[in-house]
Amino acid sequence: MEIKKTALNNLHKIHKAKFVEFAGYEMPIQYEQGIIEEHKFTRVEAGIFDVSHMGQLFIYGDQNLTLELEKIFPLNLKNLKINHSKYSFLMNNEAGIHDDLIITKLNDGFLVILNAACKDNDYKILRSLIDNKYKMILENDKALVAIQGPKSVSILSKIINGVENLNFMSGNWFNYNQSKVYITRSGYTGEDGFEVSISNEQAEKFVKELMENGSKLIGLGARDTLRLEAGLCLYGHELDINKTPVEANLKWAISKERVENGGFLGSDRIKKQINDGVKKVRVGIKPEGRIIAREKTKIFNTEETLIGEITSGTFGPSVNGPVAMGYIDDKFSKKDTKILLEVRGKKYPANICGLPFYKKSYVKGATQ
Repeated sequence: MEIKKTALNNLHKIHKAKFVEFAGYEMPIQYEQGIIEEHKFTRVEAGIFDVSHMGQLFIYGDQNLTLELEKIFPLNLKNLKINHSKYSFLMNNEAGIHDDLIITKLNDGFLVILNAACKDNDYKILRSLIDNKYKMILENDKALVAIQGPKSVSILSKIINGVENLNFMSGNWFNYNQSKVYITRSGYTGEDGFEVSISNEQAEKFVKELMENGSKLIGLGARDTLRLEAGLCLYGHELDINKTPVEANLKWAISKERVENGGFLGSDRIKKQINDGVKKVRVGIKPEGRIIAREKTKIFNTEETLIGEITSGTFGPSVNGPVAMGYIDDKFSKKDTKILLEVRGKKYPANICGLPFYKKSYVKGATQ
């Protein structure tokens, strides 16, 4: 199968990106300065991330569409304000997660941002669930560009007027170079930032302007270390069809009203797990030394009984030490519980800790 390329592929090559294949796309893993420097730059300045491989699904419809989508997603979409976003899940009847996603309410429907590896399957599932009643467009002619970091608002506002008025998890249409772009104040790094849906034709010019104003291109490597420090899940690691939002410690994303009233995919199991508890749960893990516990690392209690497995682990440049997330038996999930991690045949001490490892700095509030 031919590997796809984003509209920014040539720009990545000009800036000497190292590429990897990811979800069927040729994507930059890092540039010349390397992952750690890219990570640190994003934390103090503003990094540019090409996330055009992700799915931008526009679903157009009236009030009936809102009711139909509430049967699928565990959200109160009726009360969601126009141009506001929520984090949610596409689940099966057993509350297994097909995908985690961001839903934004538009004047004439919804914009759903899907994970790259899941987007085609998500589209088929949603198409069948809403029975072809509504217009659905999985965009191929739009790029998605994220600018993340404390200086992102000052940089982006020089190019597009008004973005500074957005608050976290809100968005709107803006004018850029005589065309309309949709921008949300959101991201995946634990920093303030924006995601810009822009035509493929305009994407390179736009990114060059961001760079001229002090931002830099950042690869998927630093995107992963940034999200892990922020305690954010990655589909295929912390989340998959065999895990539920409750097990993933994400029940905060489902309102109490929706849990009580049910009526969405997987609602019976979600309610049962919230009431009865779960056997395994996602936790943050901090190794005591400098050892890095990668994905699939086995977790033991202090009596050397197997109790879980790491789903993501790396060196956290902003916390200057190793960080990890994984699933363990719920009875060992309390903060400060001592555990052991088996790396290359040896067991190393670690502790259960709270998430995130690095404190988020999102802009809170609502614009309307």
